[in-house]
Amino acid sequence: MRLLWLLLPLAPSVFAKPGNDSDSLLWGVYRPNLYFGLRPRLPRSVMTGLAWFGTQDFQSITRTRHACDQGDGLNSYTWTEYDAREGGEQVIKDGINNVKITTQFLKVPGGDHGGSWAARIKGEPMNPAFPSRISTVFYVGLEGLGGIDMDNEEDENGLEGTVSFTGSTPDLDDFTIRIEEGPHNTLITEGSYASDFQHRLGKTHYLGARVPPGQVWQAKDIIQNTIVKAAQEAIASYKDGAKGYPDPAFVYQLPDEAYTGSNLFAVQKHYDGPFQFDVFFESASAKQKLSSAVLDEGLPALSSEFNERFDSVFPIPSTYETSDPESLRAFSKAITSNLIGGIGYFYGTSIVDRSFAYEWDQDEDSASDETGEKKRPTLMPPKALLTATPSRSFFPRGFYWDEGFHLLHIGEWDNDLSLEILKDWINLIDEDGWVGREQILGEEARSRVPAEFQTQVPTYANPPTLTMAVTAFINRLRAHKGPSEQDLGMDLGLGTQIPLAGSEVSAPGRRFLDEPDLALEYLRSIYAPLKRHYEWFRRTQRGQIKQYGRKARSRTEAYRWRGRSQQHVLTSGMDDYPRGPPHAGELHLDLISWMAFFAQTMRDIAEFVGEVDDAIAFEEIAKATIENIDDLHWSEENQMYCDVSVNDDDESYHVCHRGYLSLFPFLLSLLPPDSPHLGAILDLLRDPDHLWSPYGLRSLSASHPEFGQGENYWKGPIWIQMNYLALSALHKTYAAQEGPYQERAQEIYAELRRNVVENVHKEFVRTGYVWEQYDAISGEGRRSHPFTGWTSLVTLIISEKYY
Repeated sequence: MRLLWLLLPLAPSVFAKPGNDSDSLLWGVYRPNLYFGLRPRLPRSVMTGLAWFGTQDFQSITRTRHACDQGDGLNSYTWTEYDAREGGEQVIKDGINNVKITTQFLKVPGGDHGGSWAARIKGEPMNPAFPSRISTVFYVGLEGLGGIDMDNEEDENGLEGTVSFTGSTPDLDDFTIRIEEGPHNTLITEGSYASDFQHRLGKTHYLGARVPPGQVWQAKDIIQNTIVKAAQEAIASYKDGAKGYPDPAFVYQLPDEAYTGSNLFAVQKHYDGPFQFDVFFESASAKQKLSSAVLDEGLPALSSEFNERFDSVFPIPSTYETSDPESLRAFSKAITSNLIGGIGYFYGTSIVDRSFAYEWDQDEDSASDETGEKKRPTLMPPKALLTATPSRSFFPRGFYWDEGFHLLHIGEWDNDLSLEILKDWINLIDEDGWVGREQILGEEARSRVPAEFQTQVPTYANPPTLTMAVTAFINRLRAHKGPSEQDLGMDLGLGTQIPLAGSEVSAPGRRFLDEPDLALEYLRSIYAPLKRHYEWFRRTQRGQIKQYGRKARSRTEAYRWRGRSQQHVLTSGMDDYPRGPPHAGELHLDLISWMAFFAQTMRDIAEFVGEVDDAIAFEEIAKATIENIDDLHWSEENQMYCDVSVNDDDESYHVCHRGYLSLFPFLLSLLPPDSPHLGAILDLLRDPDHLWSPYGLRSLSASHPEFGQGENYWKGPIWIQMNYLALSALHKTYAAQEGPYQERAQEIYAELRRNVVENVHKEFVRTGYVWEQYDAISGEGRRSHPFTGWTSLVTLIISEKYY
């Protein structure tokens, strides 16, 4: 049985077509910054969330779990199965409170206003030999137009049975939300001074509060403060402490009151041991009445379908040797599910400063507006973004540098979903062609970002990784055979026949592969803004050639990152990687490599959409840029590619720091297989005194004087997305195509792939998490976790899916 939630049509775009299965992506977009929370893909609408705390002592309320936080010290939390169109299952292990919580979510089709959904929250002791006394709070809040009311008759001592709410908004129309108890729950009714609280024990407690516009996201603080205030009043008569205090579960309760005009409602239960409750969101136009039976039947069906599809999309090749294939498969499923479960919808204002510039970046007109007044940081109009997040606990927002890598993985699982996300990013490109490298939209997002990083500067770039997502889509189109050999239709210049639209019902997330008119319309829709973005890069990040007597075949193709400081080049994405001293004449190897790749991508799109003259021009630029990489950045003396800077005598010189930077022309497959420089690159890559380790390629040579020094972010640690680029280049170019180094490339590929997969898998099993980076010496996970952003590319490495 297929369980797609066919939802409200999306905002005007190429996706807003009747019957489009991407409609299921509107309602139920996960709030990735929370352990469990849902909202529709609408700027101001319904928000739901789950919070819990133990009642073992009076300090437990301070350890309320709600937003993902490494400081909570959870053993792990991971989506074991998750599909953005259908739902899935997450397992949360909270050893401090001795509870394992399982959240299950199911989308149900029907009606004209987004369909319905159902969620099941289950808990059980991690160690049955010890108590597991948990207070759960599920809340629903409403932002914007509309209203919501509690249907139950209010009772100052709490409620019994099902709790239900009725609401309505302009977009969702009428709906109901019900919270139903499971069949075998034990509520906390025994403890110190139980008789004093007899009238309130074993009941559901509630709160209805009026929250100012834009503040529903602070539900946890509002609820927690209300519980603490009620507890202080409840224990006032026990304050001498002569006979002890009541059981925390008896006083840490919502006050059972709801104010007129409330737009935030919370429902609380106190459980002793295993528990279960179900939450149902029913759209009035859907007609179908949801019940626990829907979850009982639907969740196993969803799991079965997910597993069958996963094995088809991301199989473990028979040639891959592993001692525990089931553990590897479960790991691959989890990191894929967590990547997709980390997709969120964000809406709000952002802060932009058009005046700031370091002295080596300053422009005479950059600090003033047309009136001559000094520019100041500005709060920009609100925007919306659907995006995958690098880390739910540490980076719950959109990052340009990361997103292109996310979309490689998401695109393999759900092509159309990856295009939805890509289109939202493309829509952020402004009239000048700029898009902020961090998307910190709204107060909730800003609450998780240090003040010094909240402001974005319109002269700052980031690696244009969105081009990888475009290239991957075009490659999928080239490889796609369609649903039926009998329905092959027009050839769109991709070297393969594409099935005609309507030939067969498409699998979920593949309409833009099966229907060439949609693919063409999509690429046309992104071509102009992406071209504007490319031209912005060429205009604002241009480097100097002739000013310092440099010789290159092209007099225009040279680039440097704006926005660097003395110690950091945050705009490059490799924050503290060693560079030369800041100088207006420096040139950066990684940026010119990205620009060559960007030009190739623009050529491919231009060919597809019929912009023949543009395609010729982009091809010429790509060729000139690649030639200049050799002319400007190859150091014969050091036998490596390097940055370039200028000394005190205004002479150009190479700045060579062996590491990821040295590999860039290789990582992006810009070198031909017979390049005379390829042998030296492979030597550097494979040398254990430099980049090679049993766990993956190090970011900086182990022999470098700065290896492991300072903040040690990009000065040695192993990053999986960079290892993915190396493996991709080896697999599809240097190990696959004839050349003098083909056999060596094949050997390095097989060994590097094994090292990366085994270490990330091992650390996941050992720690319960996937990590931002891995130690250059021990291979242990380091920094933020879970980091199921680009580290999840391990699934593509296992199944050998390279862009």
